[in-house]
Amino acid sequence: MIEQGDRIIALLSEIRDGQRLQLEGQMEALALQREQTALVQKHQELAERLQTRAEAIQDRSAQMIARSRKALAFILPLIVLIVVVLAVYVAWIVLRRW
Repeated sequence: MIEQGDRIIALLSEIRDGQRLQLEGQMEALALQREQTALVQKHQELAERLQTRAEAIQDRSAQMIARSRKALAFILPLIVLIVVVLAVYVAWIVLRRW
């Protein structure tokens, strides 16, 4: 009877030790999952900041293009006018000498 009690105690000790090892493994797995979750969250925050910066750059680019178009709408007719005036002046000089 005492021998059977010792075997039961040994068996229960093995079960306890196995459960302890299993819990330690689960704790390590949870710690790893927490680290991975923190890393994913950090990467997502970085991606959001990059997206915000990209949107700001696109907005500034759109503003620059709009200003360039306005400037071109003013400068191009001015250049054409200057070329026409110069062409008329050169023609007047050439025709005056004849």
